[in-house]
Amino acid sequence: MSPRRVLPPVLPSVLPPLVARNLRDGRFRALAAALALALAALVAPPIPFTRTGVSVLAVVDITGSMAVRDYPAAAGSVSRLETVKAALRAMLPDLPCGSRVALGLFTDRRPFLLFTPVEVCADFAPLDGAIAALDPRMAWEGDSRVAAGLFRSIAMAGEIDADLLFVTDGQETPPLPASGGPTFDGEAGAVRGLIVGAGGYGLSPIPRFDDRGRETGFLGESDVQQENRSGPPPADAESREGYNPRNAPFGAQAAHGTEHLSSVREPYLRRLAAETGLGYVHLDGPGGLAAPLRAAATPRPLPGRLDPRPALLAAALGLTLLALLASPLARALRALRGRAAHLAPTPAPTGAIRT
Repeated sequence: MSPRRVLPPVLPSVLPPLVARNLRDGRFRALAAALALALAALVAPPIPFTRTGVSVLAVVDITGSMAVRDYPAAAGSVSRLETVKAALRAMLPDLPCGSRVALGLFTDRRPFLLFTPVEVCADFAPLDGAIAALDPRMAWEGDSRVAAGLFRSIAMAGEIDADLLFVTDGQETPPLPASGGPTFDGEAGAVRGLIVGAGGYGLSPIPRFDDRGRETGFLGESDVQQENRSGPPPADAESREGYNPRNAPFGAQAAHGTEHLSSVREPYLRRLAAETGLGYVHLDGPGGLAAPLRAAATPRPLPGRLDPRPALLAAALGLTLLALLASPLARALRALRGRAAHLAPTPAPTGAIRT
């Protein structure tokens, strides 16, 4: 049996030059730094910070006029409700994490709360899905009493401690009486937020749907109440044909008008915004809601945490790749430069030729 070979111990005098040579090596320093960053990523705690977000209740008008197709699109035109849905879905990623959004529907004279405010990042998928599922066929009544719905939406937003984003075209159905609509009895500005006017400025036909929700054409003049004949008659009632102060205070003829057509009622919505202390903006297309909402809503400090581990691990990976690839890349670059110098033509001699 041959004796075991014993390696001579490394003398202490050899270690300092070895360490010094490694410390001068750039690859060693890069790998050491990468190891330090990787170890730091294992123990690094989240960094607390505070940012500003919003808490908002979005109430969407789903009455019949919101099915009007008056927004241009690549394949023709899309409805107001589809444009509103696209704008709300585009707004969610533009809100900072920690912001909270609730969703409600409006038809007739009252809003219906689908769910209370949820966090836009942690609950993005269900929130986005709920907005995408909004449909005019969800309406439980055919009337659209916008002012009454807005006032109740303001009260609802106050109850859940949220600002309000009220999206509608502003068309009252039936139309307001000659005496005007309801008055706001709350405190103007107590709830902050935004009224968003949806729809084009020109009149467009309103789609008609059957009992199963299938579109069957457009509403005609006789399908829609053209005048609200409740309350006192208008100032011009005495000049109407067949007027009788007792039996026909609105005249004897059927009312005519354009209530079967629809456009955004912007002056009316601006007046409601001024009365309630809300802001107003017109929806020009499927985007751009986040900036006006954040300007009109209450800034709310949101505690957050920043995880430094992805940045530390990315830096460690970059240093590792640099250490492994720097030398081969440098050799390849030198080879290319040498080849280019070898292939370069020799310059012709210059100067006078002696004979």
